[in-house]
Amino acid sequence: MLERLTAKWRAAWPDPARTSLGWWLVAIHVAIVLLVGGGITWSASAKLHTLADEQGKARVQLAATTAREELRRFADEALVTARTLSDRPTLQRLLAEGRNDAVPPVLRSACEASGMDACAVISDTSVVAVSGPALDWQQIITAGREQGATFMALPAIERVPVQGAWAVPGAPAGMRVYVVRRLDERLAELLSRHAGAQVKLIDYRLYTSAPVNAFTLLYSAALADGHSAVQRISSQDVYAAVVPVFASSGEAIALIEALLPTSAVDTSTRPLVRKLLVTALLLAVLAVFAGIILGELVAGPVRALTAAATRLGQGDFSASIPTGGAAEVGTLARTMEDMRRNLIELTSTLRRREAEAQAVLSGIVEGVYAVDRERVIRYLNPQAARLLGVEPAQAVGRFCGDVLQPRDEDGRRPCDFRCPIVQARGAGSAKAVEHLGAPPAAPRTTVITSAAQVDGLQVQVIRDETELEGVRRARDSVLANISHEFRTPLAAQLASIELLLAGMDHMGAAQQRELVTSLQRGTLRLTQLIDNLLESVRIESGQLAIRHQSVALSEVVADARELVGALLTQRHQTLELTIADDLPAVSGDKTRLTQVFVNLLANANKFAPEASVVRIGAAARGGELQAWVEDEGAGPAAGDGQSLFARFRRGGGAEPEAAGLGLGLWLVKSIIERHGGSVAFERTAAGRTRFTLVLPLERPG
Repeated sequence: MLERLTAKWRAAWPDPARTSLGWWLVAIHVAIVLLVGGGITWSASAKLHTLADEQGKARVQLAATTAREELRRFADEALVTARTLSDRPTLQRLLAEGRNDAVPPVLRSACEASGMDACAVISDTSVVAVSGPALDWQQIITAGREQGATFMALPAIERVPVQGAWAVPGAPAGMRVYVVRRLDERLAELLSRHAGAQVKLIDYRLYTSAPVNAFTLLYSAALADGHSAVQRISSQDVYAAVVPVFASSGEAIALIEALLPTSAVDTSTRPLVRKLLVTALLLAVLAVFAGIILGELVAGPVRALTAAATRLGQGDFSASIPTGGAAEVGTLARTMEDMRRNLIELTSTLRRREAEAQAVLSGIVEGVYAVDRERVIRYLNPQAARLLGVEPAQAVGRFCGDVLQPRDEDGRRPCDFRCPIVQARGAGSAKAVEHLGAPPAAPRTTVITSAAQVDGLQVQVIRDETELEGVRRARDSVLANISHEFRTPLAAQLASIELLLAGMDHMGAAQQRELVTSLQRGTLRLTQLIDNLLESVRIESGQLAIRHQSVALSEVVADARELVGALLTQRHQTLELTIADDLPAVSGDKTRLTQVFVNLLANANKFAPEASVVRIGAAARGGELQAWVEDEGAGPAAGDGQSLFARFRRGGGAEPEAAGLGLGLWLVKSIIERHGGSVAFERTAAGRTRFTLVLPLERPG
């Protein structure tokens, strides 16, 4: 069936390959006009229908609400009628004389004059006199006692709700005058005239027992809302609004239903819709004529250009490209002429670049391979082939996972759930660590970087990062670094000891003191290196605990000065302190803070010129304590500010003494941050190097 429909559609619709450009221009103009005109017509029609629906719902809801307000007004009129009737002297006299048989004519006269259906005189629960149809007066009496002077009730004798009121006459005592109006069809007709729509009064008991129909959901919504509900009921071609009527006791008595035919609203929108359709058709006819003229102006030069392009595609590069037609067609002709002249040169350039790319891929250290959409290898350079232990000819055409052989993870193949090739197709690039090599062979750890897919191919770079080699390189680097930094001060100490031993018997006290001082300086340098290394290990392992106690900064600086004093004396440097005596205390670890200033002073001692001044200052500002260490050194090289506090980072310039481990400033930053503070570096206006520490002041306990 589907094939027959498709064949019919193809037979009816023209073949694009055999249809002229002029025809397509006409068809496009007509289609655009029809789409735009039809869209505007449809949108306007839908909007009109929506507005009409809203108007119809508003009208029918207003009618239902008006009917309910009329019922309330009728209740007030009933109360006035009851009071007027109870105050009649004739009624009071007849009741006082006990002439109950003469009361019904008086009641009938009052009921007919006021439009009431029934009137009665009640003594307690006994009916003394009544006028009108037989009603369930006991139910009415009960409703009157529960709800007050005005009431509504659902009598059991007939399924018609009633509305009424009662009043107490002046005499005799114990009597009440009741007036009642039934909420029947006669009253509904009266309400319809007042509301301007068809109104129905529905007994609440009939709603609960009636079968489900098109209005049931509307009734339920009105009762749930407690005020009103409105809806267009298409199956009945009406707008319907329902308003619930409740007694003052909260009991549901009736439903007021207002109906308005949909034809009363829809007829106003039909003429406008017809006008919109006629306008769209007229525009379509005009578009056909405009398309024919435009098609001839555009299609002629395009046909000539097409013939020239056909000859060019067949390899006839000598054929000239005709110019003419619209500006875009002329530009296209000139572009094709340029293309004809550059085609041979471009082809040779592409071939040369292909050879260069092959040379680059064969010469780089990393392995490179490319896969298609199905992750089948289409290219493999020699480095990747050596890394994977395969021949390029054997790998091409195979699934990359079968060639790389990544080791399973939790019993699953990585190709199935975290392949970097698949991830790069969505993210643009991806990198993954893969353990290659099928058991029992030893795995090789590689890093595979995958690029996004281009023209159906994806290029991956694979780098050998075998774990054993990485660990060995890391171990060798750390050991070489430590041994190099420890060898220089140890060699200096050994030389001082040898000189001291050799000249102990004849060497003067000043020379001996100088050698011992040199030993002290070397020991201090080694102690600082060891402390920094151990502190670094504690921080990395999470074992560094900060004890919070009240610490005076002057004591911390004094301890640091005592530890580094020998190094400052060696280079004839002077330490200048600017710390107020009443400086508030900070909460922190005195030992760790001392180490911070030791590292900063040692750093200043190393990089500041000999015989220069190293300055330490501190001041309380707000809720913080700011301390600084300032020297006259040249400071780090330009661009080192971001990485100055990195671990194992050394200065880019030449150092006047043996280099450290590159841990001092990293430890300063780590310790200060664990105290809730911060550290910063700057060059002052005077050309000095300054490290500023910010620590929170101790809170009064």
